[in-house]
Amino acid sequence: MPELITTRFDAASTAADVVEGVDLDGRRAIVTGASSGLGLETARALTAAGAEVTLAVRNVAAGSEVARRIASETGRRAPAVRAVDLADPASVAAFVDAWNSLLDVLVDNAGLVTSDLQRTGRGWELQFATNHLGHFALTTGLHRHLADAAAARGGSRVVVVSSTAHMRAPVDLADPHFEHGPYDPQIAYARSKSANSLFAVEATRRWRDDGVVANAVNPGGVATGLQRSFSPVQRASLAAAEAAGTFSWKTSAQGAATILVAAVSPEFAAVGGRYLDECREAHVVPDDATLAEHPHGVKRWAVDPDTARALWRLSTDLVS
Repeated sequence: MPELITTRFDAASTAADVVEGVDLDGRRAIVTGASSGLGLETARALTAAGAEVTLAVRNVAAGSEVARRIASETGRRAPAVRAVDLADPASVAAFVDAWNSLLDVLVDNAGLVTSDLQRTGRGWELQFATNHLGHFALTTGLHRHLADAAAARGGSRVVVVSSTAHMRAPVDLADPHFEHGPYDPQIAYARSKSANSLFAVEATRRWRDDGVVANAVNPGGVATGLQRSFSPVQRASLAAAEAAGTFSWKTSAQGAATILVAAVSPEFAAVGGRYLDECREAHVVPDDATLAEHPHGVKRWAVDPDTARALWRLSTDLVS
């Protein structure tokens, strides 16, 4: 087996550490969900390195305040702010239609957790719709801009934020929206995070010849707005994982480090379809492996190329 890709960074590294000395002057980046948490830290680091960053957010007022804060803290030009609701196909399409520039880095960071079954206007289960389908539509819609940037500047990158939660469940291609089985919000979230990783696998296969690579990342345990909607059962599960030592908290700056590694580190400039954890490529573990055994691995089901192709076909059919 080929050796896993490592970097000089580790679990304690921060986003600022990763971009130190990196020159992104003239490069353009989009970060979804950038009004708080990991998205904010990622956008701040990219801006500090000289990139022209666009914050793709649902709440434009909050995003505008973050843009002003980033400009003040970095001494750079304030990021642009554009509205997008990933659960609304029309909103995603409008964002894509309005984009008319080269795109060097796209960070698919936004995500949500629900405590009960919620559906979009199309009847899609909300976590899968937002965390995967919305980013699928956004990224495929922006592909030509990523390819143009790659042709002009030697490569472009997509970073998809996954999670250790993917280890709970694979995607269910037969029932992606829980129309035929009982609903469990933790399983729904896990499926969406497996889908995030699979998307990076297939995007790289399809787009590598265009100079576009995609990688999935696990930022680790970061206290963000994501936990707002946790049910008592979800909170108890998180507490149990923490007590067992399979989960530990990071700062947002530390969590964003792995995102920045995928976005700017030379080790991943032309390498895609990987799952990164703690600033390096994670090892693939069997589907029956437990989180306690492999807290920093990636389940085989989340990087399986055949499943990735099938998910791409399903996603294309749904968002068309």
